[in-house]
Amino acid sequence: MRHHPWIVYLTAYLGVRIHRARTAPTRGASAVEWVIITAIIAGVALGLATLIRTLVQNQQAQIEQSFGGGGGGGDDAP
Repeated sequence: MRHHPWIVYLTAYLGVRIHRARTAPTRGASAVEWVIITAIIAGVALGLATLIRTLVQNQQAQIEQSFGGGGGGGDDAP
């Protein structure tokens, strides 16, 4: 089974890809740049999510105050 043409082809293909990845001078820098860009985007997304959550909670508090802090329903409802 080791000498099946597809296995030989895949082994050779992967060997060439690994060799290129190890010897290419800009591959490492490119990966580092992608990690930095991804981290920045994740940080911005987290910041926006936190901001939106805070705004929604503030708006919810204002709405509750305008209704006297009580919500309808629950066990006390007729």
